[in-house]
Amino acid sequence: MTKWEYVTVPLLVHATKQILDTWGEDGWELVQVVPGPNPEQLVAYLKRAKA
Repeated sequence: MTKWEYVTVPLLVHATKQILDTWGEDGWELVQVVPGPNPEQLVAYLKRAKA
């Protein structure tokens, strides 16, 4: 059975792609994006299989 680890990452609207590309290169997969505490910020939930 696969075991997962998770992380939440703040996303700035003007740099979303760059931030997600950086995490993706480290093996993280985007699960969901939800609104953050203000209109300029989102929060991404990511997962990857534990080593």
